[in-house]
Amino acid sequence: MTDSPAVLSAASAARLNRQAAYASIGAASLLLAIKGWAAWSTGSTAMLGSLADTALDLVASVATLLGVWIAAQPADDGHRFGHGKAEAIAALFQIVLISISALGIAGRAVEQFAAGGRVEAAAEGIGVSVAAIAVTFALIAWQRYVIRRTGSLAISTDSVHYQSDLLINIAVIAALALDQYVGFRQADPLLGLAIAGWLAWGAWSASEQVLDQLMDKEWPEEKKQRFLEVLARNPDITGVHDLRTRTSGKRDFVQFHVWVDAQMTVREAHRVMDELEARLRPEFPDTEILIHPDPEGLVDEKGDAGRDVLPPIRVAD
Repeated sequence: MTDSPAVLSAASAARLNRQAAYASIGAASLLLAIKGWAAWSTGSTAMLGSLADTALDLVASVATLLGVWIAAQPADDGHRFGHGKAEAIAALFQIVLISISALGIAGRAVEQFAAGGRVEAAAEGIGVSVAAIAVTFALIAWQRYVIRRTGSLAISTDSVHYQSDLLINIAVIAALALDQYVGFRQADPLLGLAIAGWLAWGAWSASEQVLDQLMDKEWPEEKKQRFLEVLARNPDITGVHDLRTRTSGKRDFVQFHVWVDAQMTVREAHRVMDELEARLRPEFPDTEILIHPDPEGLVDEKGDAGRDVLPPIRVAD
């Protein structure tokens, strides 16, 4: 029986993430060598674009390894919330590299389009691209397995590179074949531009989740409602307000105020808070919870922060 992301230990998740990063570095190093030879042999812009993308993949994979290693470190005196955002920083670095790669490839494609040159040694280039597809497909399969189990943002963004590589290599094969065997000289620069556009779109798409983490965006509404439904099962609280949520790496953080009977002693209120955490822990195991009890009806916050967000239908166990 395999562990699910919800029950996978932090040590196991960190180990899987490191293994995925090492696999990415190994695959990128191999692809860089064979594509470098192919780009030199063919003079293809599409192959050069594929080579540049792989070179950046290697740099990004090293950044991924560093990111997942730092993110796995436990909280310390200087980082009381842990180091989870290291993954988002590594992912952001990868997005910058992808964007630079896209601009460089687009510039080279425009140059070749204006010059009207042809590629050479197409057969060698096609063979290298087929080999690259096989290596990349195997790596992506492993990355998807790791992402399902750990939910790593850095590995997920790294996988975007290699998913685009599959299409890039197919485009290279098409460019070389059309140029060499059909005589369509503009195929190589045109597909080079298409590759640049694809990389730019991939960078844009990957940036949303990264920026959400770095900017401490609230949980999705559905997740927040599920959290509140669990809270509503406790009959000792009469309301919840000032709910704040965020995600950092693999960990979630949530804090909120709850209304309790104003006549409760501190000991009784502490017991209720413990019960709330015990209810929440099974369904939100990687979540750090901070609860502030208030006497029923007391609101110090202004605006929406002071509004009761507990579901109106309370279900006790």
